[in-house]
Amino acid sequence: MDKVRILLIRFKNTIEKKEITLLRGAIINSLGENGDVLFHNHEGTTFRYAYPLVQYKRINQKAALVCVNEGADAVGTLFANTNFNLRLGDREVPFEVESINADQYSVQIWSTEFNYTLRKWLPLNQENYDQYSHLEGLADRCLFLEKILIGNILSFAKGVGIFLEDVVKCKILEVSEPTTQLYKGVKMLSFDVCFKTNVSIPDYVGLGKGASVNQGTVKRLKN
Repeated sequence: MDKVRILLIRFKNTIEKKEITLLRGAIINSLGENGDVLFHNHEGTTFRYAYPLVQYKRINQKAALVCVNEGADAVGTLFANTNFNLRLGDREVPFEVESINADQYSVQIWSTEFNYTLRKWLPLNQENYDQYSHLEGLADRCLFLEKILIGNILSFAKGVGIFLEDVVKCKILEVSEPTTQLYKGVKMLSFDVCFKTNVSIPDYVGLGKGASVNQGTVKRLKN
């Protein structure tokens, strides 16, 4: 049974949606030269093209960090080198930790299925947006998104060192009307989705683009 280590750090501080990227920048700046590459995913002038193991979140309107595997190990440098007086844009904010929860989670394929919500999911790039936009029926569009979601689940599993050898099943149960949002300066379609899959996925990890900054955040629904 494959286990993924998850460290969830919740802060008492409320933040706006637009401040999530500011939180990321504030923590990176506070670490300076002591910062592990996992906090920013850059190695010198190159980008670390791998699943983000430190993710900046907004959970119940409050700031949070989700740290996965080696990301959980890297958090020690954050507490050793940061006083948590963080500068969000033009204001300095004293951040206070509300709770720290460490857990191990089984990511695997099961004979049963689990229901999840997926918030602020960015499934489409320029290429597959053109394909999506030419699909007329809702069923065809859902099937198209399901294939992308399966790819996102497989990428997550691979990114945390787990290889799912059996068939990944995925069914979208509900999908919102897409909204337009900016991601890295590009307008993209964002979806809120309810889906079921035979893969167990930890709460609050991200799937797809922008996983490090609260996009595509997963939460399991109670049966």
